[in-house]
Formats: sequence, structure tokens, C-alpha cells
Amino acid sequence: SGRTQFKVVIKALSPKEVTRIYTPRPLDRNDGTFLMRYRMYESVRKGLKIEVLYGDQHVAQSPYILKGPVYHEYCDCPEEHPEIWQNVMSCPSQEPQITKDFVSFPTIDLQRMLKEIPAKFSQTRGAIVHYTVVNNHIYRRSLGKYTDFKMFSDEMLLSLARKVRLPDVEFYLNVGDWPVEHRKANDTPGPIPVVSWCGSVDSRDIVLPTYDVTHSTLETLRGVTNDLLSIQGNTGPFWENKTEQALFRGRDSREERLHLVKLSKENPELLDGGITGYFFFREKEKELGKVQLMGFFDFFKYKYQVNVDGTVAAYRFPYLLLGDSLVLKQDSRYYEHFYIRLKPWKHYVPVKRNLEDLLEKIKWAKENDEEARKIAKEGQSMARELLEPRRLYCYYYKVLQQYAKRQASKPEIRDGMELVPQPDDRDSVCSCHRKKPLREDL
Repeated sequence: SGRTQFKVVIKALSPKEVTRIYTPRPLDRNDGTFLMRYRMYESVRKGLKIEVLYGDQHVAQSPYILKGPVYHEYCDCPEEHPEIWQNVMSCPSQEPQITKDFVSFPTIDLQRMLKEIPAKFSQTRGAIVHYTVVNNHIYRRSLGKYTDFKMFSDEMLLSLARKVRLPDVEFYLNVGDWPVEHRKANDTPGPIPVVSWCGSVDSRDIVLPTYDVTHSTLETLRGVTNDLLSIQGNTGPFWENKTEQALFRGRDSREERLHLVKLSKENPELLDGGITGYFFFREKEKELGKVQLMGFFDFFKYKYQVNVDGTVAAYRFPYLLLGDSLVLKQDSRYYEHFYIRLKPWKHYVPVKRNLEDLLEKIKWAKENDEEARKIAKEGQSMARELLEPRRLYCYYYKVLQQYAKRQASKPEIRDGMELVPQPDDRDSVCSCHRKKPLREDL
């Protein structure tokens, strides 16, 4: 943008409406595109006018009109007709991972699940949360003592319920690391549908976007951390000015990470790898050393990023893709909801599970700079599309929708369940202009 600053002005379309809107500076993605975030503290009935100015001149087909009503994040005013909401959100008609996940579950037997899941999973794993959504209210009970991460699923389900009326569903969410349902469709008894944040090639769990990208999506609306959008405006130097090394930083949560540090010590010109904290292999700290934590934006000072599994899939992978470095991804049995749309050698460079070809792949990247840059850009472009906030909301909704279609009996509020309340909206004004459904007496 040179020395002249872009300016984005967002205001109520009607001069009779006044609303508080916070607009941080645009995020420069260093490729001629900019991201603009804004947060509303009040709702508007008529709509918003968005002006994009370069100096004093309108640019990029400005102004834009966003027809109302437009509600702020905490306004509990769901669209009663899901098809209208999905159309407005431009939700894709199909998500291949969702289609694949539900193949094993043509029907869902809630009665069987009520008998099996608490007995099978909650005692051994202790990380299962039982949810029921009825009349767009969310109820839950925790099974086991390792369910603190339910705060992330609570938050996303509440946010979704404020935007669109959810189908009545009853399901079990695994908030632990590992997928839990390993029975195959032709086993007797067959698998039952447990919803998880991570899948694997030998499990039948139904996968939702991870708690990490879910929370990041909601942080985007608050806008102060390493969320999925702010990363895109902090991708370090231009490609030609990045350090020609591969970088890795992380905990010692997998043995391959220790091997990676050894490779780094032997080949410092190719690889800068370090362990930031020892929990699983404490005896190795003296031999391998410990390095300081590094700000995530500083990762992108390096041309190449090494992505190695943690306890399951490394949840930093989407963030690495959104940068403009080349991602070298370890082969893994684990996956997140969007991996199915990625192709090796198009969106990232694959590396063998034991990392035996890692140095060879780094050398290839250095010797084929244009091709490496092209793969980095393709990966970044795909991640931008798949990890947009709207796509994650669409994904959550479609999983609930497909699940609801297959339920063989009516969801119920079970003994021990408590209502998950919507947050108080004291800081913002919420005027709901849609016809609201009759609410149950709570």
C-alpha cells in the first residue's frame, strides 16, 4: 500500500441507527490482499455500510452494503430456517470427511449408546461429554474427570445456536486427545458414533474441527491472539528474504521430535530444531538441551516448517499452512477435519513417518526454490478457504444435521444434565427482529 494507508469505515446503513463497531487496522497479507476484521457491540436493523478508502478515494468497488438485520456475536437471535442461514453463509453442499464419517452409521441407536458409552469410555478414558440439544437449548453432563476442555465445545455450540436454530440431537463428544471408537462396520457389535476432534485411519469417530481451531475462530471475533486470521497478517519477510532453513519448535510429545533435534545438531545448515519443554522424555533433556519458546509469528522468518505429530495430529498444522512458508508434513495416521482436501506435493511436502527422508526433502526444497514456493502458496490458499470462520460454523452445523437425520429415537434431557446458559449480554444491545420460537420454561 506504499505510504498511503488503506482505511475501512464500517457504520450503520441508516443514519437513524448508531452502533459501536471496533475496527482494528487491516491485516496486510503481503500478496496484494488485506483482511479486515470488525467487532460489533450493538445490532443494526437496516444493515451496514462498509467503505474501503485509499487516502480519500473509494477503492475495490467500495462502498459495500450488508443488508440487515446484522447481529453482534452475543446476540441470541437464531435464523429459524437453516437453509436460509446455510445459503447466506455459502456453506458447501458436501463435506467429504463428513460423508466418509457417517458411512458406518446409517442409523444411530441412542438407546444402545446410553447403555454402552458411559460404561465403556467414561471410566477408562474419562473424557466424554454427553450433550443434548432440544429446542435450541444445550444441555450436558460430564462423564469422567478429564472433561475440562468442554468449555471449548460449549462455547462453539452456544455461538452456533445464537446464529441458527439447531436440530434436536443427542450425542457424546470425546474431549480427550485420542479417537476412541476402533470397531469396524462389520464387527459384532458394530461401532457407535462418538464425536471427536481428531480422527485416525483405524478409528470410526465422527470428526469435528479441533478445539484449537474452534477456539481460534471465536478468538477471531475478539481479535487479540494468534487466531486463524491474525496469522495471515504476520507471515514474516517475503519469501526471498526468509532464512533458508527448516524450523521446528515443540514439546517432547513424540520420539520422532527427539530424533529431529539430533538431525538438527548434525545438520545445522539445513534444520533448526529444538525442544521447548520435557514431559515424556525428561532423561533426554541433558543430552539434547532445551530451547526458549519462540513467538509463533517468528516461525515465518524461516522458509520451511517441519510439522511432526504431537500426542495425536499436531494442531499447529493449519496455522503453519496459513503462513507463507513451505510445510514439510510427517506422514501420520491421525487427521483433522480438513486434511481430506489436501494433497501431498500440491499443498505440502510429505515426509516419512520416521523422518529418514527429511534432510533430503529440505535439500530438494532449497534446490527447487520456485516449485517449493508454489507448493507453499497452494497450501496457504487452500487453508485460507477451508479455515474461514464461516466454513467452520458450516461444518459444525452439517455434522449435527447429518447426525440428527440418522437418530432412531427422540433426543431427551437425561438425568444429571444441566443447561449450558447463553452468556449474559450486558455489554451490548441486542434487538432481535426475527420471530423467536416459544421457549421452554427453564
